[in-house]
Order: sequence, then C-alpha cells, then structure tokens
Amino acid sequence: MSTYKAAGVDKEEGYQTVHKIKDDVASTHTKNVLNGIGSFGAFYELGDYKNPVLVSGTDGVGTKLRIALDVQKYDTVGIDCFAMCANDILCHGAKPLFFLDYLACGKLDSDVAAEIVSGIVKACKETSCALIGGETAEMPGMYQIGDYDVAGFCVGAVEKDEIIDGQKIKEGDVVLALASSGFHSNGFSLVRKVFTNLQEEWEGKPLYETLLIPTKLYQNAIDELRKQVCVNGIAHITGGGLIENIPRILPKGLGVEIHKSSIKTPKIMQELQKRAGIAEEEMFGTFNMGVGMVVIVSKDKEAKALQALEAAGENAYKIGFVKSSEREIVLE
Repeated sequence: MSTYKAAGVDKEEGYQTVHKIKDDVASTHTKNVLNGIGSFGAFYELGDYKNPVLVSGTDGVGTKLRIALDVQKYDTVGIDCFAMCANDILCHGAKPLFFLDYLACGKLDSDVAAEIVSGIVKACKETSCALIGGETAEMPGMYQIGDYDVAGFCVGAVEKDEIIDGQKIKEGDVVLALASSGFHSNGFSLVRKVFTNLQEEWEGKPLYETLLIPTKLYQNAIDELRKQVCVNGIAHITGGGLIENIPRILPKGLGVEIHKSSIKTPKIMQELQKRAGIAEEEMFGTFNMGVGMVVIVSKDKEAKALQALEAAGENAYKIGFVKSSEREIVLE
C-alpha cells in the first residue's frame, strides 16, 4: 500500500524536529508574542510605539550553504540567514521584532534541522528578536538527499519620524566603515570555484572554518551609535559590494569618494584574489572587501561616531566622504 513515507516524506521526523527546537524557539519569545508554536499563524503585539512603521526583509544563505553541507557543519548558517535579513532592515533604523524561517530539503534529518534553527535562535537572542514561526518542507524529487535550503523573513519597526532613508545625506558627510567578519553570505559561487579544498589548512585550521564564519550582526552597535549622533545613512554591504550598495542610499546629485587604501581587506579575500587573478573592480563589485556596513554621518559628528562604535565593540574607521557628483561612487 502506498504511503506518504514511502513517497519520501517522513512526518515523524518532522514531529521530532519540532520537539527538538520548541524550547529553543520559545526562549526567544517576549511578552509581545501572544501564542506558541503550532497555530496557523503567529501573533505579535507591537507594544510601545507611537507611530510605528513596519519594515520587512527577506533573504537566504545562498551557496555558502553548500560548504556547510559538504563539511556537515550546520550551526552557523542560521545566523547567516537571520543576519542577512536583520542587517537590511537596520539600514532604515528598524529594530527586528520577529523572524520566520523556511527550511527545505530532500529528506529531513531532525538533528540537522535543529542545528540550523539553533543558529537562528542564537542570532535572535543577540538582537532581542522573537522567532515566532517557520516552515520545514520535505520535498523528495526537488532536492537531493542531504541537501537543504534556508531562507528567512524579518519584520521590524521604526518610529515614522526616525526612519533612515538617506535623504539627510549631504555634501561633506563622512563615510564610516564597520568591519565585516569575513565574506558574510555573498559571492560564494566564486569562492567555492577558487577554494576547492575545504580541508586545506588556513591560518592553523581547516579553511572551511574561516569560510563559514557567520555574517556579523550590527544591530546593537547601531542602536548605541544612534543614541549619541544623528545617522544620515546606512548601507548593508551585501552582493554587489560597495559599488552597488552605497548608491542605493544616496540622494540624486550626490556621490561618494572611497579611499581604497583605507579599507582593511581580510587576508582570505586577498588570497582569493591572488589565486584566481581576479580584477580589482570585480572584487569590489562582488565582495564586501572587509566592510560589512557603511554609516554616513555629518563631518562634525565623525569623532563622536567612531568613539561610540568603538565603545560598542566595532572596528570602525573612515573610508571616504560625500560630494556633489554625477558619479554615485568613485574608488580612489
């Protein structure tokens, strides 16, 4: 007799997944979460906002996930999934309120799924965000056994009069870099093509450990910064690098001049460029080059901003300035 399990979907493994993650997930909940796992929808009460604007973002881990699957190390990719979404909405001044995840696979292993979710939980806790729901989809025939895909959806809120949209950016403002933790979650199709031996030694440990360093979360540092200075613009440096992401926040008629010599590019990115002979323009248009986030503030707030970011534990430094220009970005 035909059964769902015989067709490749093991409902019992799904139940085991829920059992293994439910306590971790519940640990992210605050008084604003009004129900638990198992409902058709999750309830979240906004709370103490006067005129809130919801800001949402969705993203995945990309082919960085392939490295995690190949070395069977799954505890960091959940952090990547959350960070890629939360860092995006942070660019508009939003605090993450709640997160939902989507996990798809060919054959579900509850231990693997629980390890991935544990990373999401860790990231949620760091930013006081609630993991309120998700979906685990076992789809034989769509994915190979052992393969997983991970995506997420983040909703945050910001007071309407505190939205950061780049419109306050003006000529003479300074561009500050917040260091990345590595490649973050972009450019890995090229990374994997160049670094084919994940077990090779790099700085005293297997290369994959460096490649799987999770995307850095900037929420807490930016929150501290905004308590002390007015932030005119924020750009999350993801796919497309500095070249494509900074222009997204600039008002018409303004550009930025970036001093390449000021940028502290990680050794692993330098090694990638060296091995493959990648052109500099390609590197800056694909990778973050060591800059995970850019903050733009008024020139007279530069010192105070850097001091605040340093106090919050960030490696922050000036990399350029804003000027009147028809060219949105110039790398000098």
